[in-house]
Amino acid sequence: MTSAAPDAASSLGAGVARRWREIDPLLPSPDPAPPHCGAPLVVAGDGGIIAAGWCEHWAGAPGSLDLSWGAARRFQLSAAVADPGVPDGLGRLLALWRDHLAELPGTGDADTAAVVNWPSRDVDGIATLLRHGLDPLEVLAARTAPASSDAPDAPLLRAGDGLRIRRAGPGDIDAVARLGMEIIRFDSRFGAVNERADTLDALRRETAKLVAGHAPWTWVAERDGEAVAMLAAQRPGAAGWITPMVRLAPAAYLMLMFVQPGERGTGVGAALVDEFHRTADAAGVAVTLLHYEQLNPLSAPFWSRHGYRPLWTTWQAVPASAIRLPGRRWDRSWVAFPLDLEEPRFQPEPGDQHQEEAGHDDADHRPALRALRTHQRLHYHPDEEYGRRERK
Repeated sequence: MTSAAPDAASSLGAGVARRWREIDPLLPSPDPAPPHCGAPLVVAGDGGIIAAGWCEHWAGAPGSLDLSWGAARRFQLSAAVADPGVPDGLGRLLALWRDHLAELPGTGDADTAAVVNWPSRDVDGIATLLRHGLDPLEVLAARTAPASSDAPDAPLLRAGDGLRIRRAGPGDIDAVARLGMEIIRFDSRFGAVNERADTLDALRRETAKLVAGHAPWTWVAERDGEAVAMLAAQRPGAAGWITPMVRLAPAAYLMLMFVQPGERGTGVGAALVDEFHRTADAAGVAVTLLHYEQLNPLSAPFWSRHGYRPLWTTWQAVPASAIRLPGRRWDRSWVAFPLDLEEPRFQPEPGDQHQEEAGHDDADHRPALRALRTHQRLHYHPDEEYGRRERK
């Protein structure tokens, strides 16, 4: 990377850190040198550097469970944007990033994604991210440890209801992996998670690591001897990959939790979460973190009831080349059919709002005109005059 980027990090760091503390006290201090590919993404304004970014290129290893949490190749932008004028600075930074990705091979492949983690409470950037074609798909949520007097009581489970909660062991690997697959299959409806051919094998390997050793932070709920729910978490020592996302330490990570549909609403999920929280709080964990899908209608209400609130939102464009520049009504590069006719020759259909602009009456051209209009409706830019967003 050129010397401009370190200089930008130095000049931006204090301002961004101050802004983040005002927005959300759980946000960490900005990393002055996050992983990056070397591309200089620096936005200058009248008063100096107003935004800087670092793009990290990631490719999942074959068979890795990480491949189930997103695209096989991800291009992640770490963005630092100063006050005032966050929308302008972020917009110009995204435009630079778009140009950078356009120069890389394979960014138009289906299994790629452009990814931005943006503070959930930093509402000034939301409209800009939307206008550039990014969608909010995942949330990293946080729960801080309560004061000892606020700690929850033991779970309200009746001794005679046939339900038992216990720590998982090596004999539970298949049951935990099977329930974990149900999480992935359900969450794959919401745009970010993918079930792949080797996901179950990857889950078995991950589960084997989670339940190894003494007193693992993985629990199963059994009813009449059958596993109906599970929760798997990483201790602070194993959660180091996520701890840079939060100011407090030590941090634990709730990796997986699932309750069979027939058991939902019975208190099983709440009992598992309470068991994990009591264990983490007793171990001195300052904050617990977890991811949930933004569009999952069950996740946000459940986790909010248990003390979690959004910390970061993950925005994605798929494929990675789908980041767009706002300002045009539609992008002709998305046209998927040959079109060698000039638009003024098309005769609009009766009732079309632009009928008076047509100058040629040729019924043979109407199918192409209808296809063109359909394309425009599906791929317009939301900052134009349309009042409703439609996508394929």
